[in-house]
Amino acid sequence: MIFSVQPVEHRFFGWRVVAAAFTVLFVVYGIQFSFGTFVGDVVDDTGWSENRLQLIFAIYIGLYSALSAISGWVTDRMGPRPVVAVGAILLTCGYLLWATADNIVVVAIGMAVIAPLGMSCSWVPCNATVVRWFVVRRGYATAIATAGGSLANILVPPIAAVLVSAYGWRIAILAMSLMGGVCMLLSSIVLERDPEGIGQHPDGRPASRPNPGEDLLEGMTPAEAWRSPTYWKIFGMYALTFVAVFVPFVHCVQFAQSLGASLQTASTVISTIGIGGLLGRLVMGPVSDRIGRKNAVMLALLLETASFLGMAATNTLWLLYLSAATFGFAYGGGVVVFPPLVADLFGRAHAGSIVGRIFATAGAMAAIGPYTAQVLRDALGDYRWAFLLSGIANGLAFMLATRLPRHAEQP
Repeated sequence: MIFSVQPVEHRFFGWRVVAAAFTVLFVVYGIQFSFGTFVGDVVDDTGWSENRLQLIFAIYIGLYSALSAISGWVTDRMGPRPVVAVGAILLTCGYLLWATADNIVVVAIGMAVIAPLGMSCSWVPCNATVVRWFVVRRGYATAIATAGGSLANILVPPIAAVLVSAYGWRIAILAMSLMGGVCMLLSSIVLERDPEGIGQHPDGRPASRPNPGEDLLEGMTPAEAWRSPTYWKIFGMYALTFVAVFVPFVHCVQFAQSLGASLQTASTVISTIGIGGLLGRLVMGPVSDRIGRKNAVMLALLLETASFLGMAATNTLWLLYLSAATFGFAYGGGVVVFPPLVADLFGRAHAGSIVGRIFATAGAMAAIGPYTAQVLRDALGDYRWAFLLSGIANGLAFMLATRLPRHAEQP
């Protein structure tokens, strides 16, 4: 009698990686988007300057964006598990310092130094890992993972407001940061760097049907990508769109009030952006798998251009809401396409380093837009010029997107 041993087929692990990335992005952006919920009570309770708190938060955003170049590089070499785990500890410690601080210098140490180190270990490591696990369904998988951040934008600030009202801002930050840190740590355990590391293949395909031309050892190094014109087109494209991306988040409430809306009504414009962003991620990710990443990013940038022009031209709340929803959809769609676009054009092998480099420099531009918009508002008495210039910047980004190749380049 002859016995044959058949290899055991293990369930594809990639969707667990996606779920872990979703969880990480939900908790880190949930706490970040709640910043505005805490600030008023913090100022009333402590007497600290709101301008200084806003400056600390701006430094936090710029620094974690810049540090993403390092976290992406480390992720490629050590894998996402230790990177995200260390990030969980640092981010939690930064928020805990804020929650227990008795002077604003301690807040600055926690939120402008320690927390950015932790936050940099989230978006780039998670997305760079997800794109390693998928090729055919890369856009769909990234859409689900990044939807965590958009869902947090909608759900977490109201929860934070309830906690602040019931227990005060210190207890609210303590509870949210500790719970978020634990969730981030547990999720890091699931983040395996790539399918080949555990004997699987991208998209769960069997070894007998590998993805054509898709090998983990193939793809450009960061240095080779740096010398590619395509790299600089992607950098310029996202730098132009990121410079305007926080303008609606920061200034649409005041703009809505200038149109006659109450504060409560005006605040719902931000919720509209969040809902649009969630839909944009969930729709544009899968769509990019079908129509191609280049066409998807062009569509997103065209819609974002139209949304800013709509804001600049609006005199009514309904048009502002329509423009805000369109902006959210376009921004969410453009961001979700970013890591898959890099992986498609430069390969999986060094996706973390390349995504991190672009995000670090282009993403840091996001700190410029809101301040510039405020300067224009103070000088001209209206936000319309800021929205118009934001639309022009996105129009230029669209023009760069039309020059992108459709297929991977050879080093």
